[in-house]
Order: sequence, then structure tokens, then C-alpha cells
Amino acid sequence: MRRLKLKKRLISLSLLLVMLIGVAGTLSGCGESVTKRADTQDTWSKIKKRGTVVVGLDDSFVPMGFREKSGKLEGYDIDLARAVFKLYGIKISFQTIDWSMNATELRNGTIDLIWNGYTKNPQREKVVAFSNTYLKNKQILVSLKKNKINSFNDMTGKTLGAQSGSSGYESLENNPKVLKDKIAKKTPIQYDTFTNAFLDLNAGRIQGLLIDSVYANYYIKHEANSADYNETPGTFQTEDFAVGMRKGDKTMKRKINDGLKTLKANGTLDKINRKWFGNQKVEN
Repeated sequence: MRRLKLKKRLISLSLLLVMLIGVAGTLSGCGESVTKRADTQDTWSKIKKRGTVVVGLDDSFVPMGFREKSGKLEGYDIDLARAVFKLYGIKISFQTIDWSMNATELRNGTIDLIWNGYTKNPQREKVVAFSNTYLKNKQILVSLKKNKINSFNDMTGKTLGAQSGSSGYESLENNPKVLKDKIAKKTPIQYDTFTNAFLDLNAGRIQGLLIDSVYANYYIKHEANSADYNETPGTFQTEDFAVGMRKGDKTMKRKINDGLKTLKANGTLDKINRKWFGNQKVEN
């Protein structure tokens, strides 16, 4: 009798386990379906009706998008994004995200756009649709002059910093002979923000920092000890900054491209360039 009861209990537990697995599979399938829908849907009409578009950014990336000491959000991309969507009567909600997860946030529908010094490249184009290029950028090596680093070869055996998920880190990984194979342990120290990387550079914990030229030029210019830094150009290819969006947002892509074209024609883009880069020559 006890064996019979035990057998019945085992059967009941087995049936319960099967049901739980089925429910989990269904929920998982729903999650995949929602993600797929968010990634393939043309959302322009919904955004237009809502009157707000959500832009994901790293809010420490000067001068593209960053917070002043007061907490106010400022930057080149902030001004440019607002100017584009003002043409369509749409407001922008800027949302700070983990930059290394930007494509995931986009595909899941948490944000509608990635607009924050986002570099267009073949690897990213596999999962993200891009607008036309609106600004050119390049990767440079920043160091302290006292360390006497004037070329990538001078980083041999020394510690390099790079931002996680950045185009600089991707360039480093995709072209190891250029710099990665020269540095200590052939592995850079990764940072969540360039601000933290500069703190370590100044403290001597790293000897070089691979960084976007637009960030480096602006940051160093506003430092009290700006004369202490050295900027070394490398051989990485010039990069194109563009707006990242979901594959299905074909109308969004057309509207942004048309908006950028309008701002260039009416002089607004040039005004934004001068506001953030002064007389420094920039290529749009």
C-alpha cells in the first residue's frame, strides 16, 4: 500500500513538473515574441500619437550627452536630437542606460533610439538600423606628457584603459596588432564611463586611454591641467556617428535623415557645431 501511495505521489510530481515546464516555455515564447515585435515593428505612428520618443544615452559622454553639476542634461546630441524632433512636433525623453546593453534595450523596446556618439560599423549594423552619418570621429590615445607616450608602440607593456561597449574597445579587439597586442597582459582595463577612466589616468593606475577624439578634446580643454595631457592619433579608421534604431523603424529612419538634411540646409547644424566645438573643424 505504501509503495502504491509513493508511486502515485511520484506520478503527481512528474505531472506537476511537466506543467511547470510548459508554462515556463509559454512565458519564454511570449517574451521572445514581444522582443521580436518591438524589433520589427514600424513605430512612427505610435510615437507620433504619443508625442514623445525615448532616446537612450550614456549621460557622462561629453560633449555629446552629459549632465551638468546641476543635473541638467546638455550636449551636442541633446541639441541635435531636440532640433530634429522639433520639426515633427515630438518631444524627447532622454533615458540613461548601461551603454554596454544599448542594443538590447533598443530591441526590447525600452528605448526607441540610441543617440549618443554612437558609431556605425558592420558588426552593429547586423542588429541595429542606422541613420545617415551626422558627425565624423576617430579614436586617439590620451596619456600624461610625463609618461612620454608619443606613439602606440610606446604603450608596450603599459596599462591601457577603454570604455566597455565603446567603439574604441571594439576597434581594439578587432585590430589587435594595432595596439592590443602591445599593452600589458594584452587586455585593457574596462570602465563604465570615461570620467572614471580619466581619474585612473591622472592617478597613474593606467598609462594610456583609448578614447573618442570628440570626448577627449572637449574634456581636456575644460581641465585646469589641460597642458599635462598628450593626444596621440593612431591608425584606426575614421568613425561615423549616426542614430541607432530598430530594424523595423523604416519611417523613423526616413524622418531623421530628412530632419538632419533640413538642419544642415537651414544653418541649425552649423550653429550646434559652433556651440560645442567652437572654431575646431568638424566634419558632418
